[in-house]
Amino acid sequence: MRKSLFIALLLFFLSLSKGVSQEIQNNIQKEPTKPKETEIWNPRVPIVIPGVNNGAPLDAIILFDGSNFNEWTSVKDATPVKWILNIDGSMTVKNRTGDIQTKKSFGSVQLHIEWKSPKEVKGKNQSRANSGVFLQKRYEIQVLDNNNNDTYINGQVGSIYKQSIPLAMASAPTGKWNVYDVIFHAPEFDSKGNKFKSGTITVLHNGILIQDHFELKGTTEYIGWPKNKAHDKAPIMLQDHGDNSRVSYRNIWVRELD
Repeated sequence: MRKSLFIALLLFFLSLSKGVSQEIQNNIQKEPTKPKETEIWNPRVPIVIPGVNNGAPLDAIILFDGSNFNEWTSVKDATPVKWILNIDGSMTVKNRTGDIQTKKSFGSVQLHIEWKSPKEVKGKNQSRANSGVFLQKRYEIQVLDNNNNDTYINGQVGSIYKQSIPLAMASAPTGKWNVYDVIFHAPEFDSKGNKFKSGTITVLHNGILIQDHFELKGTTEYIGWPKNKAHDKAPIMLQDHGDNSRVSYRNIWVRELD
């Protein structure tokens, strides 16, 4: 008698539990049966008016439009930029005057920047039209004239220097303008300075995908391994490689993503 009662109670509670579980599952995972049930209407997506012919969209921060260096400063001593301001609306590295950086600090950004090597070919390997675009002063996208110029592939044009080899070599001919369009998500650190989320970089070079959401290993290092010391927002930096590379830049703008 007791055994039969126990079995009956057990079956009752199992069926009750199954029914409750099924009800919860139905409430959580019930597939929509009407089109409107899978439509999201709010919040509205912000309207951004795109630029024309590589021009900046209306919500962009203009870092260089060819008229002045107002958004830039010297890295080594915070003095005015000593690079060359050209009449065609570009700037050119002035050898050994030092790197330059934005006055404003940035986190995650969409960056548009155009660059070219000089028409006159000088140097070879890493000494031919070498510069670099440094996100947060730490993470370098290599600028280099690689046309008929062999070098180590994790340091060639479009590489995340010594971290990620580009998926393609998409350079314009020597002396012609190149375009980098970059999506950068900054790394994140906790209150103790430990990195809990790696930064990522996506790069299109002249419209060709060359870095596809690459997860940064840490800072760009010429010698040794990447480092992961905690940092906050930081400037965008352009490199003076110090070997008369004479790289030019123009039409630089960003959209903040954080």
